[in-house]
Amino acid sequence: MAVKKRKKSRFEFLTRKFPLRMQRKLVMLFMAVVLAFVVLIGRITYINVTKGSKYTKVVLDQQNYDSRVIAFKRGDIVDRNGTKMATSERVYNVILDVAVMMDKKEYIEPTKEVLKECFNVEGDVVDKLIKESPDSRYEVLVSDVDYATAQKFKKIDEDDKKYPNVKGIWLEEDYVRKYPYNTLASDVIGFTVDGNVGSNGIEASYNSILNGTDGREYGYQDESTSFEQTVKEPENGQTVMSTIDLQVQSIVEKHILEFNEEHKNQAREGEGSLNTAVIVMNPQNGEILAEASYPNYDLNNPRDLTKYYTEEQIEAMSDEEKLDTLNSLWNNFCVSDTYEPGSTFKPFVISAGLETGVLTGEESYTCGGVLHVGDHDIHCSNRDGHGTQTLKRALENSCNVALMQIGESMGAEEFTRYQELFGFGEMTGIDLPGEASTEGLLYEAENMDAASLATNAFGQNFNVTMTQLAASFCSLVNGGNYYEPHVVKQIQDENGNVTETKDPVLVRKTISKETSDIIKDYMYGVVEEGTGKSAAVEGYAIGGKTGTAEKLPRRNGKYLVSFIGYAPQENPQVVVYVVVNEPNAQGQANSGFATEHPRSWERSSRISELKRQQKKQNK
Repeated sequence: MAVKKRKKSRFEFLTRKFPLRMQRKLVMLFMAVVLAFVVLIGRITYINVTKGSKYTKVVLDQQNYDSRVIAFKRGDIVDRNGTKMATSERVYNVILDVAVMMDKKEYIEPTKEVLKECFNVEGDVVDKLIKESPDSRYEVLVSDVDYATAQKFKKIDEDDKKYPNVKGIWLEEDYVRKYPYNTLASDVIGFTVDGNVGSNGIEASYNSILNGTDGREYGYQDESTSFEQTVKEPENGQTVMSTIDLQVQSIVEKHILEFNEEHKNQAREGEGSLNTAVIVMNPQNGEILAEASYPNYDLNNPRDLTKYYTEEQIEAMSDEEKLDTLNSLWNNFCVSDTYEPGSTFKPFVISAGLETGVLTGEESYTCGGVLHVGDHDIHCSNRDGHGTQTLKRALENSCNVALMQIGESMGAEEFTRYQELFGFGEMTGIDLPGEASTEGLLYEAENMDAASLATNAFGQNFNVTMTQLAASFCSLVNGGNYYEPHVVKQIQDENGNVTETKDPVLVRKTISKETSDIIKDYMYGVVEEGTGKSAAVEGYAIGGKTGTAEKLPRRNGKYLVSFIGYAPQENPQVVVYVVVNEPNAQGQANSGFATEHPRSWERSSRISELKRQQKKQNK
């Protein structure tokens, strides 16, 4: 009889592997796990029913905590002596956590009362948030609250006995940019938009250095439901020390304003000039000590036009017109505008002639008031003629005829080569935004005809910027060294430690010291005996050159007048360049408008110091 085989169980391997005793233990362990799981579910259900709102609030508070940003402080901008020109002051934003305030009914009214008492937030504002955003965790009610107001609230917030039901209000630290001197050095400093984005001036060109990195507060809940806090501190921005001397800057701007007030509404309705601009520069290193143009603007309120326009005029402007007006106001004339330099260019031509050997200094010229060049009769500034002129007297009297003859003797190739050597037609590299390009605004040798060469020789028919001409002029009076113009001297950390020094950058040699000495002697004569007499300061040896440029279209009666000078005569320490664009006067073609400013600046402490230095040297 055949034996029937027993059918194998699928779990038979378990019985072979685990004995009966072990199987019983495994069953007991499994039951224990199931029981623990049931108890845990029951506990969670109990907590949720009895204390759910409390723990929900704790978790939500923690979620808010995790997202809290600690704002960095933007670095200061200071003058060369450490005086703050731009700084960031700590302020506070008032934040309302609507969900926390709504957690209990008895929180609402006390919280509203404190918001009204401390921050002047009306109850209907809060009621609207309750209605529209009851679950909101972050509502900015007030911005830029000052320190005193913040402290008033903090005392209330810490007083749990008197104010136990004030919930959901907290203060977020922030910074607001302030400019202690309002309009002073507005072109150089610039301002910020959208918190920490620089616009114009140093604020823009050194934006990344001035900015820091935000910090953050992190938090997490430990086993005892308390919160552990981790803080990543912000990295504050660095301080930018400028080359500007605020004392010199303030004197410059004071007299620019006085000039424009004096000439306001004289020949036409409006300001004393279309633009008045000044650069004060150290010729020995390229540092700009002062830079200003008028009209200027309030850095603390850069969009305010009421200083120059009536409310009716502003309201009549379209948005596009208003923006164009603001951009014009914010424009830095010294850097961003181009114009024909006029006779201030003549020292460059004579210097180039001396360097090439075309001139020896022994030349003489006869001026009859006009010179026929090509198909054109080109007049001198003195239509009656200057008569016979030495080279020195030609510069002193600003004789166009003599300069045209010098230009002709140099030729277009050498003339344009020296224009380039002096830096005209190229960027100066100044560390300010918006520098205008003059590339294409100068002739090349190939397309310069005789008439163009003649007019270029006395500073017409090509364009420059103030910064270009000032930087190049410095090389004429310092022995021939062309330094890159700059407005920043140092970078410092928030503790005042120097992290970077902006050393002078010697770009190239333009002329020899011998030529420099000669042209300084000629320009000293301009102030002592020539067209720049009105710029003379009693007891003080200075040199310079006047300029009168007829604007396009010609013969429309509009001129740009200028004066560029230096002091002292020996080893110059300061160059002053003044441009008055369309002075508000019947006769605009008068460089005396530009020389009014140097006379006024005699009271500058820096100029006075230079006088003392000169007297000491002469002893």
